[in-house]
Formats: sequence, structure tokens, C-alpha cells
Amino acid sequence: MSGASAANATSEKVPVRVHGGPTTLIEYGGLRFVTDPTFDPPGEYPMPLPGDHKLVKTEPSPVTPADLGPVDAVLLSHDEHDDNLDTAGRAFLPEVPVVFTTVSGAGRLGGNARGLAFWQSAELKRPDGGTVTVTGVPARHGPEGCEPVSGDVVGFMLTSDDLPTVYVSGDNAALEHVKEIAARYAAVDTAILFLGGARMPFAFDNALLTLDSALGAEAAKLLGARRVVPAHYDGWAHFQEGRAAIEAAFTEAGLTDRLDFAR
Repeated sequence: MSGASAANATSEKVPVRVHGGPTTLIEYGGLRFVTDPTFDPPGEYPMPLPGDHKLVKTEPSPVTPADLGPVDAVLLSHDEHDDNLDTAGRAFLPEVPVVFTTVSGAGRLGGNARGLAFWQSAELKRPDGGTVTVTGVPARHGPEGCEPVSGDVVGFMLTSDDLPTVYVSGDNAALEHVKEIAARYAAVDTAILFLGGARMPFAFDNALLTLDSALGAEAAKLLGARRVVPAHYDGWAHFQEGRAAIEAAFTEAGLTDRLDFAR
């Protein structure tokens, strides 16, 4: 099999579809995973911070929970912000067998939520008798020391003996965490990177809350990612960089062939 054919075969093994914002469907080892479920309509959503700060959703979600079909697990990077888990997303969680999230988030959500500390793993049985390992990986939702304000966040790695690796960044702004992940897992086949360069003037002197496009390209290089699926870069007013900026940064880095917007 040629290199191109092998790459195509690998892509077919891991179907990924971005359904607006951070909400992404991943089919892996016969299991169906959904990241950060958000389905609410456009509007203003209060933030859990002092002052009258709001998140503003600008575009409707393209799918409903019913549109997704059966889901085996949710990969929830954090539960405290409506752009990652909204009202309809919360209502959806009990319908799923298991929700992997932060340790603190599992305490708040209860029920089927299972907290994963950084580098902690859990196994799910595949329909064919194998297993998928879900590992929590480091993430930080802003500059160093931001956690008391922005809250805990976790990324995820999906691995299985006969499948390529899939990385889900969650709302991570720390390239140093990507370096730690790459040291353990590179080369990664598919990296689902939450980009958009999120910033808010009142938060951390307008520092990045998620990776921007240039840092996303750098993350792709560090991970040796064969495919990069951008997510969580549109539909909300606090995102500073959309698809055009992502394409420009990856072109500048010579990584255009890695991009897959999977819409």
C-alpha cells in the first residue's frame, strides 16, 4: 500500500465530524464519543465570575442531541462554561453511559460522570471485544495560575492496540502541556485542537484562553500530527480567529495538508 493509500485507510478508521463550537463526534473502535456537548440557541450566557460578564453565542448549533444518534461516552473538557457545556448539553449527559471530565467536574456533575486526573486512564470495551483506553492529559484554560478563575480543564487521548491515536486538546492555552503530551504519544494520528485564540479584555490582561492559530500549528508540529481537526473556533464572540486565520497559519507553517475541518 502506498503512503497516500495508507493515510486514507487510517483516516477511514477514525471518522471525525465537528458539529459547531467544541462539539465533535468521534467514531473510534466501534464506539462513538462526543466532545463538549453544546446545543443551545444563540444568546447571552452569564459567566461564573464577579461582575456582569457574559459569553455571547452568535450562531445556532447545527445538530440536536437526537441528530447525533447513539453515543457511548462524552469527553467533557470542563463543565463550568456554557460554551463547553450548555443547558441542553447538561440534559444530554444522563443519556450517555459515561462522561469523562475533570475530577472536580465529576464531583459537581455526579451521576455517570467520571473524573480523570492528568495521565489517569480508563478502559472501555469495544464491540469487537477489544478495548479503548481514554487517558486524561494536561490542559490549562489560560495563562499560568489561571485555574482559580477559569477552573480546571482536561484534554483526552484515545488509544487502542490496533488503531491510531486521537488527541482532544480541550480548552488548552499551554503549549508546554502539548510538549509533555508529545513526549509520551508522538506521533499522533489525529489531533482535535480547540483553537480560535479565545480572549476576553477583562480576563488575565487579555491573555489567550485557548490556542490561537499560530500556536495550533506549532502544536501540530510538536505532536507530529498527521491530521489536525480544528474545533471551537467559531460561533462565539470571544473567539478572535476563525477558519481563514487557521488556514493562513497552517499555510505559513507548511502544514496545509494536515488540516481537516471535518464539517
